[in-house]
Amino acid sequence: MTKRIFRSILIVALFVFLSSVVLIMGVLYSYFSSQQKTQLNEQLDIAAVGVNAEGVTFLKKLKPNGYRLTLIDKNGNVSYDSQVGTDNLENHLGREEVKEAISKGKGESSRYSTTMMERLLYEAVKLENGDVLRISAHQQTLFGLLLGIMQQLIVVLGISLLLALFLAYRMTKRLIKPLNDIDISGSTDAEYDEIQPLIDRIKIQKNEIEIQKDKIKKAEMVRREFTANVAHELKTPLQTISGSAELMYDGIVKDGDIREFSGKIYSESKRLINLVDDITKLSQLDGGQYDHNFERIDLYSECENTVDQLKTAADRSGVSLSLTGKHVRMNGIKKLVDSIIYNLTDNAIKYSKADGHVTIDVRSENESAILTVADDGIGIPKEEQERIFERFYRVDKSRSKEVGGTGLGLSIVKHAAMVHDADINIESEPGKGTRISVAFKAL
Repeated sequence: MTKRIFRSILIVALFVFLSSVVLIMGVLYSYFSSQQKTQLNEQLDIAAVGVNAEGVTFLKKLKPNGYRLTLIDKNGNVSYDSQVGTDNLENHLGREEVKEAISKGKGESSRYSTTMMERLLYEAVKLENGDVLRISAHQQTLFGLLLGIMQQLIVVLGISLLLALFLAYRMTKRLIKPLNDIDISGSTDAEYDEIQPLIDRIKIQKNEIEIQKDKIKKAEMVRREFTANVAHELKTPLQTISGSAELMYDGIVKDGDIREFSGKIYSESKRLINLVDDITKLSQLDGGQYDHNFERIDLYSECENTVDQLKTAADRSGVSLSLTGKHVRMNGIKKLVDSIIYNLTDNAIKYSKADGHVTIDVRSENESAILTVADDGIGIPKEEQERIFERFYRVDKSRSKEVGGTGLGLSIVKHAAMVHDADINIESEPGKGTRISVAFKAL
């Protein structure tokens, strides 16, 4: 950054210097050229008055210094020239300034030398007798003038370069010092008001980084808890399976008890399969490895399918299961939407009281398809409502053993809802039941 600022200041300083030289030279050259032209016209007017009064005799008495006078007759022949003899001069009738003077009374022109170092200025006036009096003078071109003062320019440029280097170095240090002295962790403001927004943004980003670090730590803690919970959830059924199988293998189990022990092995094996299936679903949702094909779904029809699947489980628990609302269409991934409906309903049945009620409702509201699953079960304390979507988190751990399940159902609901950009809302009160709504975008 220091080098860039130094280089920029130096380039700007040199550019300003060179631009100033060119501008000043151009303005001065234009001014003095105009002055020279005015002087030539004044000299020509004076000479014309004298020639009109005395003829060529007046010209012969003059001693021009720095300019040349030429008298040209009506036919273009040179009758007098203040610098050369008239015998070797060609006819001037075709000269631009002469033609213009004959036709308009006055004429002017300019011609460059072959080297482009000089320019000849010509002013001509028509006399009373019809002859033309012309005055001319040499003028250096801007290019020639620059070449003439090149040595002085190089000296000035060198001095300017050294001065620019010194000033650029000093200014760069002064500019950079406040930047180097900025304390991002402190509360002091920047010395430059212009960079205060940058400092504020850096502080915000630093806070965001700290927040991200906290999230990473939290995620790592969740990962460890998840690993520990998975190990625990796997260990419990495996111990039951292993113990029952060992007793049967050792012949300790009576023939009449084999069915009971086989049933335990079967139920615990099924529990393991469900657990692995749910873990697989969560891993796929976390990694985005799910079916991305969205399609038109009738949310009410999907809820009807879920009611058919869970009707037996609800009757076994003494819970009445009902569906209300209307047919609402939405875009969604059918498998994930079914998973949301099933897990919310299954959870509501498991945590309902005997003779309880679970209601699934589908409605359309503000361009959203709203799925609501409500029960009149044990409810969830306010302080624990944010945690129920965590993996393996259970509000009533003692009751969870009775109702079964993997403890991953609501985590699957949360991730599946995120895939659909759906909002989840929960209303619950201990002893009065729970109401969970999921708002999808309707068609």
